[in-house]
Amino acid sequence: MVTAATYRKLPLFDSHERLAILNEALFAAAEKYGWELQAWAVFANHYHFIAHSPGSASNLGRMIQHLHAQTAVRINGVDRSGQRKVWFQFWDTRLTYPKSYDARLAYVHNNAVHHGLVREPQLYPWCSASWFALRAPRSLYQRIMAMKTDRLNVRDDFTVEHDNW
Repeated sequence: MVTAATYRKLPLFDSHERLAILNEALFAAAEKYGWELQAWAVFANHYHFIAHSPGSASNLGRMIQHLHAQTAVRINGVDRSGQRKVWFQFWDTRLTYPKSYDARLAYVHNNAVHHGLVREPQLYPWCSASWFALRAPRSLYQRIMAMKTDRLNVRDDFTVEHDNW
C-alpha cells in the first residue's frame, strides 16, 4: 500500500479536472512500470493505492518519482507556478498477510467515505470502489466492503474538503 501527500498538505488537486490529472497519471505510471492496481483513491492533497508488483518491487520508487514529476509539471503548468514543490513524500507498506491485505483494500475503497466526501464509496469518481463493485465476485465484494478498518494503522491525517461529488 502506498500513501503520498502534497507538500504542506496543500489541496493542489482540488477540482474535477485536477483530480482527473492525478488519477490518469497514476494509471499511466502503474502501466509503465508494470504495477497492477488493485485499489486506489486520489484526493486534493493525498492519494492511496494498493498494487501488485511486477515480480520485484524494486521499481516502486522510480514509479512514484515518475508519477510525482509528471503531476507536478502538469499542475504547475495549469497554475503557472514554475518549479513549485508539489509533493512531500510517500510511505509504502508491503502487505504480506491476507487479512491485512483485505482490510487495506476495504480502507482504500472506502476512503472517500472516511473523509466525509460521499456517503457511498461508489459515488466518488476518483477511487476504485465502483470498479471493484462491478468486477469482483459478489461474495468477495461483500466480504471486503464489510470489513472494519477503524483499527488499521494507516497514515491518513489529511483534512479533505470538497463539495459533494
